[in-house]
Amino acid sequence: MSAELTIGVIGAGRVGAVLAAALRGAGHRVVAASGVSAAAKHRIRTLLPGAHNLPADEVARAAADLLIIAVPDDALAGVVTGLAATGALRPGQVVAHTSGAHGLAVLAPAAAVGARTLALHPAMTFTGTAADLDRLPGISYGITAADDTVRALARSLVADLAGSPEWIAEDRRALYHAGLAHGANHLVTLVNEAADRLRDAGVLSPEKVLGPLLTAALENALRMGDSAITGPVSRGDAGTVARHVQELARTAPDSLPAYVALARRTADRAIANGRLRAVDAEPLLGVLAEPAAADAGQLGEAAK
Repeated sequence: MSAELTIGVIGAGRVGAVLAAALRGAGHRVVAASGVSAAAKHRIRTLLPGAHNLPADEVARAAADLLIIAVPDDALAGVVTGLAATGALRPGQVVAHTSGAHGLAVLAPAAAVGARTLALHPAMTFTGTAADLDRLPGISYGITAADDTVRALARSLVADLAGSPEWIAEDRRALYHAGLAHGANHLVTLVNEAADRLRDAGVLSPEKVLGPLLTAALENALRMGDSAITGPVSRGDAGTVARHVQELARTAPDSLPAYVALARRTADRAIANGRLRAVDAEPLLGVLAEPAAADAGQLGEAAK
């Protein structure tokens, strides 16, 4: 463990409360947290026993060593600016935020008063309950640090959390976050879309059908990259894809644009990986071009 730190957290939401609880479990002192909603107050009581629920500026003053700001991305700049303006921040204090999208620029008002700044983003989805604590060991943290001293502190904190550091350049934070959101957030949408279509087809327990299939697909994708691509697109089965498109246009038209966009991108990656020859992809790509210009009845003809 690194030297014991006195910590405060502004924003006892799903991320802030759990991260502070994990640091508390690693031997650090979490002395104060801010939370207004009933859910936030409950998290402070249950996850951070002994921490005082204080207004944000008082939390900042109590956080002698490390202040963690875990508020929504769009609120972060206002919170930092307000804390600096009220004199709640001090020289030498480490001010960290947990946003994936932001780097150090949003902490400039804190740096201007002498605080040392840090972007420390846990690459994990949170429920805001004690169950999250068991998921933290082994996860990665996207880190952007102001200087070598803060970088060393970040490395120690991540080690205390049994995590792995990923050093992200300031001008790559948005791209880093886009990659995470594209994978995690859109995966939830994709899984639920698939479950809805199975229900439309009469499947009573789509989660039971999808569980083994999607788990294997995810594990293969992480292990094998584009070589894990399977299915009709990777085989160039234009007729099968045309029937998919036809049925989606009839049954679930709101799902069709996403299906077509993902099928096109899958074809691109399969071609680049060598799993699908460009010449074999032409009929398939023709089918996937049809929704923009033809009705569902013409799609089947395009694949013949």
